[in-house]
Amino acid sequence: MRGNIEEMLQCKKWAVVGATANPDKYGYRIFKVMKAAGFEVYPVNPGVEAIDGERCYATLTDLPIKPDAVDLVVAPKIGESIVRQCSELKIKNVWLQPGADSAALLKVAEELELAVVHDACIMMELRKKEAK
Repeated sequence: MRGNIEEMLQCKKWAVVGATANPDKYGYRIFKVMKAAGFEVYPVNPGVEAIDGERCYATLTDLPIKPDAVDLVVAPKIGESIVRQCSELKIKNVWLQPGADSAALLKVAEELELAVVHDACIMMELRKKEAK
């Protein structure tokens, strides 16, 4: 099931899986841009304790809330377990950043009946929305 970019950007609570404290990485930039755009964003990465003083969570199940959507900034082989976790947690909206998607991962997400956006960068979509 293909997700709609505009509909997905209406989600207010997000998790960014693959968020990182390294400002040179997209996981950091996406987390910061989404926060600056007013989203309630939770970073998820088992190898990171905090990002700019904000707690980073090891898994989606560790989050204090259930997000409306999850943005994946991880390799497709890691993404498969994440989309399965989204399905288990009844999180239907998944955004696969460029490089985080693969044909196999998209097939799994479709089988799980998740709404998926791929082939689009959330940062670029937010910039387009701001420019309107």
